[in-house]
Amino acid sequence: MAIERTFAMIKPDAVQNGLTGKIIDMIEQNGFTILRMQKLKMATEHAQSFYAVHKQRPFFGELVEFITSGPVVVMALEKENAVADWRKLMGATNPAEAENGTVRKLYAESIGKNAVHGSDAQDTARQELAFFFYDL
Repeated sequence: MAIERTFAMIKPDAVQNGLTGKIIDMIEQNGFTILRMQKLKMATEHAQSFYAVHKQRPFFGELVEFITSGPVVVMALEKENAVADWRKLMGATNPAEAENGTVRKLYAESIGKNAVHGSDAQDTARQELAFFFYDL
């Protein structure tokens, strides 16, 4: 299996609740290498651009409002099968349906405040990584 890169974000709810270190520890304990990491507060225009794929969805405004409500931590992760492995470690979007031991089962508050984001495919990962880390 080839080494892949994926994008990961710790969302404002988890950052505000002091869970950043615990989530980073889970990432590292599961064999990911963190190539880059940055804590930032997304501007509304930046968030709208990042989530443009959801622009026509009814939850778009709430999503942008939430993601800009506080700092996030963005990361470039690397390992074999990185995209699928990060999605598995995140767990289901609905924390009630997430498997035990996943980030969302442990730390998500709700479907909307679900602690983390991850790319859903290699193409998406490339786009999301380039959005935050222009030289990766």
